[in-house]
Amino acid sequence: MKLITTLPLLALLSGVAFAQQTTDNSCRPDGLYQTPGINVPYCTVYDATGREIISPDHPRRIIGYFTSWRHGKNGQPAYLASDIPWDKITHINYAFAHVNSANQISVGDVTASNNAATGMEWPGVAGAELDPNLPYRGHFNLLQKYKQQYPHVKTLISVGGWAETGGYFDSNGDRVASGGFYSMTTNSDLSINNQGINTFADSAVAFIRQYGFDGVDIDYEYPTSMNDAGNPDDFALANSLRGGLMRSYIELMKVLRQKLDAAGAADGKHYLLTIASPSSGYLLRGMEAFQVTQYLDYVNIMSYDLHGAWNQFVGHNAALFDTGMDAELAAWNYYNTTQYQNIGYLNTDWACHYFRGTMPAGRINIGIPYYSRGWKDVQGGNNGLWGTAALPNQNACPPGTGGSTVSKCGNGAVGIDNLWHDKNTQGGEMPAGSNPLWHTMNLAEGIVGSYAPVYGLDPANPEHQLTGTYSEHYDATAVAPWLWNAQKKVFLSVETEQSIAAKAQYVIENGIGGVMFWELAGDYGWNAANGEYFIGDTLTTQFYNSFRNASPYGAVKANRTMPTQAADIRLSISDFKLGDQNFPINPKLTLTNHSEGAIPGGASISFDVPTAIPDTISDQSGFGLTVIESGRNASGNNIGGLSSDFHRVRFNLPGYLSVASGESVTVTLNYHLPMPMPSNWILSANGADYAFAQEYPQLPVVAIGSGDGGPGDGDANGESCGGVTATIYPYPQWPQTDWQGLPSHAVGGDHLSYQGSVYKANWWTNSVPGSDGSWSFICNL
Repeated sequence: MKLITTLPLLALLSGVAFAQQTTDNSCRPDGLYQTPGINVPYCTVYDATGREIISPDHPRRIIGYFTSWRHGKNGQPAYLASDIPWDKITHINYAFAHVNSANQISVGDVTASNNAATGMEWPGVAGAELDPNLPYRGHFNLLQKYKQQYPHVKTLISVGGWAETGGYFDSNGDRVASGGFYSMTTNSDLSINNQGINTFADSAVAFIRQYGFDGVDIDYEYPTSMNDAGNPDDFALANSLRGGLMRSYIELMKVLRQKLDAAGAADGKHYLLTIASPSSGYLLRGMEAFQVTQYLDYVNIMSYDLHGAWNQFVGHNAALFDTGMDAELAAWNYYNTTQYQNIGYLNTDWACHYFRGTMPAGRINIGIPYYSRGWKDVQGGNNGLWGTAALPNQNACPPGTGGSTVSKCGNGAVGIDNLWHDKNTQGGEMPAGSNPLWHTMNLAEGIVGSYAPVYGLDPANPEHQLTGTYSEHYDATAVAPWLWNAQKKVFLSVETEQSIAAKAQYVIENGIGGVMFWELAGDYGWNAANGEYFIGDTLTTQFYNSFRNASPYGAVKANRTMPTQAADIRLSISDFKLGDQNFPINPKLTLTNHSEGAIPGGASISFDVPTAIPDTISDQSGFGLTVIESGRNASGNNIGGLSSDFHRVRFNLPGYLSVASGESVTVTLNYHLPMPMPSNWILSANGADYAFAQEYPQLPVVAIGSGDGGPGDGDANGESCGGVTATIYPYPQWPQTDWQGLPSHAVGGDHLSYQGSVYKANWWTNSVPGSDGSWSFICNL
């Protein structure tokens, strides 16, 4: 019985009654790291299944970014906390705080009256009346005020973002290139101390306590070893540090998790730690095995910005699935390169399966853009789709774009097709086709919004005028709509209710935790008084209505029965090559035995990797690492989505190699697309199966060679294996010998044991069991 169903609503929202009835560790989400020695009050946030407690009508997360700069004091429309559809959402990420020059979390001068977070007031605005009982004003005051009315909604302070990962904006609006995350995480030798990280983590704890936030969201763009990644303003510093960014990022997230756990234990509430993660396989290739997922309550995948005017390839901003026609991948001859198995990686489904390889589906949220991206003067394509739009003067490319004969910088849409444009360092328009969805809805209807003047649109400027018509198109395979203006040859990738319905269903069917969207103020509604679309909550409400009766999300990592006991074996993956050199991907997997018993020679070790990589993962150490259960699509590609979550991988220790307690064994891996840390590890040895205590700390830890084995990959203690009970009729060992005592062969149907496992010969063969298709793996002994 699920204990949660017996509790009153108040207990569900507060978590207090639930915590009194359930031990805290039993509520810990599957795979979430717990700080040693800390009794983390998980049951204030999670139920007995490890699922987040939100409210009865919110079985999935709906997370909106709420930005600091839409305060209305700059002449543009305000979007305040009073405008948020609080009853529809579950979490709010406030964007952004930054890392200041003292390595502390900051939102600037909190005593200044023009500080949007803590100083501003909005007299006369209905719903924006401040709570006089709070010692601060601004957005933070209103967020706290509305949280009292909607206690199911959690708020997190988001730190960083594109512009403030490597610096921050001062009170005059000028960017201070302080180094931000880059300097804070690398200003000391992490083997000696991590002063900057500790300072930041301590300040983050103090900050959320002071302003009533429920956790911290890290939006670090990006701790990757890929050169020229992230904000071009940061390249001079970030590129010089690429080799250590992931190592320091792991340390940052570990320290944050530990400090938040300690604070949560003291405060009697669990604090959330989340990230906004890149979704492109290109960026993820430089982020090692994404070792930070163990420290996160959940990950928000930025499954957008997959195509944009940084290059000339006209495509979808946030496709759900690959179509096998991605022009950018095709230009690099990607689809014709056999080692990738035609797995397109610029889509939401690929990114979701990447993380599913190491996390339960319920600790993953997919990203939804409430904005467009687009190009002008598009050549070719299907109503622009998969056409090209290169900037005519490639010597005028924005920093960080162009420079390649294959990947030229793009010709981004401007003017009326770029309402939410960023500005460059000279204050000029950055061509990008960036618009809130309410503006794209008006373009599609041929409406010039009454808001046009406040966004700088001059009716005398031809680029600011409504020219031609915008026809709506839909890629059903990609699940992606776009607008096409044939007269101007403008392509705008958008989201509509049709695509949102399909994405909501994808979340439900795959047990995913929910959605995150950037940003709340981009959603639309119909303003009847003005006869136009404007800021609203149409799509957010659509997510709410789709999710409200959905089943609970997936809360377990493994899709197989895992052993009921564990051995203390610890693993790490290291020695990744940097950036573009990281191909093929050949890190070193090290297993260290901390158990009381030795891992015997011939022991079998199996684990899961995501189907986001090909089923050709192998090793370079002669251990025979191979995929024993492929999750590859029957079609051989991922057009329309990957059909399963995992490939199952196994290798055997050589018979002569025993790993004593305190010793390690290292295997060099070989694969071709990035993956996170493998999961669901099982050691099969001495007739028993063991999970890894590092991954399953809740299981009883036993010495290798003891215990009853429990369910898992192996079939020990007289259990049937291949139709024969091994303890009664032992399987013959490979190799069998002929009358001269020389290695011989097997015939179809023969069952033979080799290095602790049983194989069946599919036909006459003299090859080593498991080395080719002439053998079928049956089980481990």
